[in-house]
Amino acid sequence: IGREPLTRLGLIDHRALARRTADLLRGMHIDIQPDERVSDLTIADRQMIEIARAVSYEADILIMDEPTSTLSEREVAGLFSIIADLKARGSAVIYITHRINEVFRIADEVTVLRDGRIAGWDTVDKLDRDRLIAMMVGRELTQLFPKDNVPTDRVAMSVNHLSLSGIFSDVSFDVRAGEILGIAGLVGSGRTEVAETIFGLRQASSGEIAIDGVLVRVDSPRTAIDRGMAFLTEDRKLSGLFSPLSVFENMEVTALKGRFVKMGFVKQAMLLTACGDMANTLRVRMRDLFEPVQNLSGGNQQKVLVGRWLLTSPRILILDEPTRGIDVGAKAEIHRLISSLATAGAAVVMISSEMPEILGMSDRVIVMREGRVAGILDRRDANPVDLMRLAAN
Repeated sequence: IGREPLTRLGLIDHRALARRTADLLRGMHIDIQPDERVSDLTIADRQMIEIARAVSYEADILIMDEPTSTLSEREVAGLFSIIADLKARGSAVIYITHRINEVFRIADEVTVLRDGRIAGWDTVDKLDRDRLIAMMVGRELTQLFPKDNVPTDRVAMSVNHLSLSGIFSDVSFDVRAGEILGIAGLVGSGRTEVAETIFGLRQASSGEIAIDGVLVRVDSPRTAIDRGMAFLTEDRKLSGLFSPLSVFENMEVTALKGRFVKMGFVKQAMLLTACGDMANTLRVRMRDLFEPVQNLSGGNQQKVLVGRWLLTSPRILILDEPTRGIDVGAKAEIHRLISSLATAGAAVVMISSEMPEILGMSDRVIVMREGRVAGILDRRDANPVDLMRLAAN
């Protein structure tokens, strides 16, 4: 946009534009047609379009801010190949990421920022994972994946032969109280769509959902919330946060009923106190509850969303990419919170594209492939090789 090829009459040359776009996408191995609407694309494909646009400038310096946050392993590998090509052509790449493994895969030098200041710098060949994490969080982080929960025998939710026409089919699993059930799979495997269907954001074409052994019809998110469910969306900016509103307004939105309402009126002081206590418990870094949520860092925005749902005292918590785009210190805090919720008896369903997170936090792992359950692995049997074999066939 803003760089369209023009005809001699000063009009946009749409044929040349389509041809140039097709050549760029083909060269980057992106399987998207130039005339497709961006609004119809998946989050991952939208990310690839943004990357292609940045590359198209053929700049001497290219800055990439969390470019792989929504990409599959295959797409990440393709991006790294593009970065290698840019380096070979003499371009400098500034690559911002929270994913430690990516640093060691592509970087030559690393600068760590913490609280707005440079916390350390070195060449990659002189760094190891532990030292890098210590620079990022300001302390030694010996336990990224705390596991204190012990699953009970009580089945909190049972999903039987759930299907959504054209998206996924015959998905069945149980999740027990006190259990963290991971859902893994490549981008496009149907993981998010299953979660959205369970929560009532999509209407299943067939199948059953039972909560505490009782069959329920979840036809809307309101019904799901009334049944004790909570759902943390994968894209906090697009479908989670009300960005112009305050931290308080973002947290209170799910709690405007029940104990915070009497005779149709909201107990504002009580709700304000509860939101403040929740923000303190989650260690949300903010000026006060009335600060616009868009001013907060990604990790603190994620904590606000978690706090929003905890105010409903959920018995079943569905988390879709709960640590996407946040730093390693905030990840450890979110992981600790997830573990403590499960310890308190909540049933947790956690979707994640990060293999270490799935393996480190889950008691069992469901692996999805092309809209079906490819296998279920117990924690003691789960490993990267078997998980990826199931996910990629």
